[in-house]
Amino acid sequence: MSINCVIIDDEPLAREGLGNYVREVDFLRLAGTCQNPLELMKLLDQQPVDLLFLDIQMPKMNGIEFLKIMQKPPMVVITTAYPTYALESFQLDVLDYLLKPITFERFFKAASKARDYHRLLLKPDTIGTGKKDDDYFFIKCGSKYEKIPLDEILYVEGMQNYVNIFTLKGKYVTMLSLKNLEENLTGKAFIRVHKSYIVAINKIDGIEGNEIFIQSGKIPISRNYREQVIGQVITNRLWDKK
Repeated sequence: MSINCVIIDDEPLAREGLGNYVREVDFLRLAGTCQNPLELMKLLDQQPVDLLFLDIQMPKMNGIEFLKIMQKPPMVVITTAYPTYALESFQLDVLDYLLKPITFERFFKAASKARDYHRLLLKPDTIGTGKKDDDYFFIKCGSKYEKIPLDEILYVEGMQNYVNIFTLKGKYVTMLSLKNLEENLTGKAFIRVHKSYIVAINKIDGIEGNEIFIQSGKIPISRNYREQVIGQVITNRLWDKK
């Protein structure tokens, strides 16, 4: 399995350095380099790209602006000399944030994270297809791979660059984005109820005001999702006096 990656940086030395790193990693394939996001858009029309090593401070359009307008970006690792954009970047679901000068060790750690994430993306059927043998998936927790049965998930909480998965057996922490889990879980007895939460519909014990109760947990319902939650969770199963 090779991950097609592109380096976007307006500094030639930075592109060259990262390119050398890419060539040292056997599961990475350098699909191209670009001086700015406008060049990248042309490249994306020509070939599939799995991973971007994206600088922030560039002429014409910076990396953050580019991520905000891109509809379905591939995996992104930020490469920058500025630490001040970290929070905003992780809110845009980047995989990692590398500060220049970037060591090979730190680069390889980010690349390995992309490889693990890419494997999950390539196997959507492992996150529930209605087949009995596929009603589970694996996540990486530290150095261990944990099996997560779908019917044991209570809810998922998204943080800056990782998620907490609460199950009947306990909590699991893994370096994934809530966005990816939503794409794979929504429509399979799960529903997004807040920008930071996805819940298992059949594990909901009750709803009061803007809160969902699941066992001892209280999950907020945001205004943007409330109508959908009420419609999908309650309306069709409400027994009421007529």
